[in-house]
Amino acid sequence: MDPKSPQPWRNRLHEIIYEADTPKGKVFDVVLLFFILLSVVLVALESVPSINSSYKDFFHWAEWCITILFSVEYLLRIIAVKKPWRYITSFYGIIDLLSTLPKYVAIFFTGTQSLIALRALRLLRVFRILKLTRYIGESNTLVRALVASRAKILVFMFGVLILCIIFGTIMYLIESDASGFTSIPRSIYWCIVTLTTVGYGDIAPTTNLGQFIAAIIMILGYGIIAVPTGIVTAEFADQNRNLDTNTQACPECMNDQHKDEAVFCHACGARLNHE
Repeated sequence: MDPKSPQPWRNRLHEIIYEADTPKGKVFDVVLLFFILLSVVLVALESVPSINSSYKDFFHWAEWCITILFSVEYLLRIIAVKKPWRYITSFYGIIDLLSTLPKYVAIFFTGTQSLIALRALRLLRVFRILKLTRYIGESNTLVRALVASRAKILVFMFGVLILCIIFGTIMYLIESDASGFTSIPRSIYWCIVTLTTVGYGDIAPTTNLGQFIAAIIMILGYGIIAVPTGIVTAEFADQNRNLDTNTQACPECMNDQHKDEAVFCHACGARLNHE
């Protein structure tokens, strides 16, 4: 056998792990999705003192089982690709690593001094929820839409910041310290809270002019919320014009979103795996 020829077992493993269009790939994804959601639920329940005290041993062994499962998955993903380093340094590769590390690192932390570090490590397990983005088909389209509209959104946010600075300064001049407007930064904070329609109520204008300006800011807030939504929606619609793609992932460079009839990768030109 030619040593340079593709290994059939690796191709089959790649199809199962990285493809969602095959029957085995769908089963693999469904099983993994179940354990991702289960792990996040266990992390949430473990943070409840009354539940954790009653089921501490169960949480311990369940976490070890899930950690081992994700460790095996991580190793199989590395084995299934021809250039493992590309997967390891990718977004999903880093998330997969973060989701497996906490339990192993916790072994080396002993004593009461490490309790704070252990709590931080437990929080890292919540990163497993980000593994779900791999299985949401529209997530890549949404990311591309956000990236394409980032310049417009940044300009818009800069304009909103300027408005907050102007209105915050005006409110500082109009209102007194007794109303809570003790400085320009604190007045800008009030303007941001009001403009975003949050309204904590810790600072409130008392003068007629101040309340009139506050009403204008509140009305502006509804319009400002709609602007970035429209920008992203327009970009999202442009991305959706090319929907005849599948989940085929290139075994060489890990790029996806290939056309249904594609034989070669659109990024590196490598031949795609097909049944």
